[in-house]
Amino acid sequence: MYLNTIKPADGAKKPRKRVGRGIGSGSGKTCGRGHKGQHSRSGGYHKVGFEGGQMPLQRRLPKGGFHSRTLAYHDEVRLSELHLVQDDTITLESLKAVGLIRKDVLSVKIISSGTVDKAVKIRGVLVTKGARLAIENVGGTIED
Repeated sequence: MYLNTIKPADGAKKPRKRVGRGIGSGSGKTCGRGHKGQHSRSGGYHKVGFEGGQMPLQRRLPKGGFHSRTLAYHDEVRLSELHLVQDDTITLESLKAVGLIRKDVLSVKIISSGTVDKAVKIRGVLVTKGARLAIENVGGTIED
């Protein structure tokens, strides 16, 4: 292979359309723009979404909501699910190992749903007020 033999693939580059070169070319006189009207003139275009003065669709419809990008990397664990973790210390890694949360989760919060039966030590995991109260009543500790 030599540099002087390299060329683009067939059909990759189309020659530009030469307009206004007589009727025999197929795009002479009006140059493919038709007769009269806004689109036949130079500079004859309007902004995107313009509907001839009618209220445009994007302004007629109500605004949508908000989708958090970080919500996908956050998860919740119930108090009643904590018994699945065999260790006394509950961390993000131990919850992933048991399968309570997905592997790509970056933060997790323990919520007050159900009951906790044994004293556990929680490290590096967020806890709601009700869950904190339930864990401390059983004799567990929470490290913030």
